[in-house]
Amino acid sequence: LLFILGTVSCTLFLAVNGLYSASDDVIELTPTNFNKEVIQSENLWLVEFYAPWCGHCQRLTPEWKKAATALKGVVKVGAVDADKHQSLGGQYGVRGFPTIKIFGANKNKAEDYQGGRTSDAIVDAALSALRSFVKDRLSGRSGGYSSGKQSRESGGGDKKDVIELTDDSFDKNVINSDDVWMVEFYAPWCGHCKNLEPEWAAAATEVKEQTKGKVKLAAVDATVNQMLASRYGIRGFPTIKIFQKGEDPADYDGGRTRSDIVSRALDLFSDNAPPPELLEIISEDVLKSTCDAHQLCIISVLPHILDTGASGRNSYLDVMLKMAEKYKKKMWGWLWTEAGAQSDLESSLGIGGFGYPAMAAVNARKMKFALLKGSFSEQGINEFLRELSVGRGSTAPVGGGAFPKIHSVEPWDGKDGELPVEDDIDLSDVDLDDWDKDEL
Repeated sequence: LLFILGTVSCTLFLAVNGLYSASDDVIELTPTNFNKEVIQSENLWLVEFYAPWCGHCQRLTPEWKKAATALKGVVKVGAVDADKHQSLGGQYGVRGFPTIKIFGANKNKAEDYQGGRTSDAIVDAALSALRSFVKDRLSGRSGGYSSGKQSRESGGGDKKDVIELTDDSFDKNVINSDDVWMVEFYAPWCGHCKNLEPEWAAAATEVKEQTKGKVKLAAVDATVNQMLASRYGIRGFPTIKIFQKGEDPADYDGGRTRSDIVSRALDLFSDNAPPPELLEIISEDVLKSTCDAHQLCIISVLPHILDTGASGRNSYLDVMLKMAEKYKKKMWGWLWTEAGAQSDLESSLGIGGFGYPAMAAVNARKMKFALLKGSFSEQGINEFLRELSVGRGSTAPVGGGAFPKIHSVEPWDGKDGELPVEDDIDLSDVDLDDWDKDEL
């Protein structure tokens, strides 16, 4: 009974305190120090991933300690309590215990140790790996090391739009910001984070451009900024959270490709963005600045004010505004003009002279346009724009290959139109009797 109690007591002690202590030559590794000690190191490392309750791990412990003492100053020997630090074990595909990995010249490609579990076998394997390690250096093939932090900050413009956040800078940048923030919490040693990094960087640049900086992509090294990791309950890497003013942080659970991330960012942008402006074409600057700044500009030519009055015109403008709101995440430009006010423009878009109201969608970069064939209604315009948004619909080149001259006009004052005042004619000198006689 005493033996059994002693065994149980020992097992509990091990479960709490791990298998190694500070007095050993085995270096205890955790998510906090793994990057600095191993990934950024220029040394060769042997790392054991263990669980304190694992019998095989307990039997390996004295041999691992003996090997660490023998290799001291030559090869680094470490150990990770992968039961306590499951995220760290998970990133290196640890499925059973003990698992031993060799971190050589290229720290991002650890090799599995398949040798024996004695100190002699471990030392032999370490010296063999060291020989390859040194030969690689001699031939100039050394992979060196690349910490996650360094790789994020290097590479010039590729990653320039990912904002690095820290415990100190997070609150003043993110909390209460009017912008939407998508924040990746990463660990430099994490393989999935490395895979995400180029996608996140590419998405950051595209999102910044398409949302005019209203949606920001950021990154937090959770191994260094542990206050943030703790506050937001970060358990695995990478974890992406969405921060919007007045709302609790939300988990991003979408895909990890650039297009997936951009799509979600644009959804967030459209949810928070005001509807796009609907501008009257009163000058060349209005047309060019709108069409040049957007992938498409939607141009409506509305009937003359005398044909519709203010209420009729406003009903058409309301339809356009509703469609602008519906398709706002496309970030198109929206314009209108009165029939006849820009006749050259109408002609270049194949509208000219009849069939008002009319609508054309123009790609100013390609100088191509598509015409609304259906009704100028919510349903008709929606079908037209939906076809455009999936790349369907027939297009034609803008007449002349460029926008024609745009006339400067006075903006609509919002009122009903008035017939032009005719000049008064003085009939006092006209002999009506003679006129009647001639007519007859």
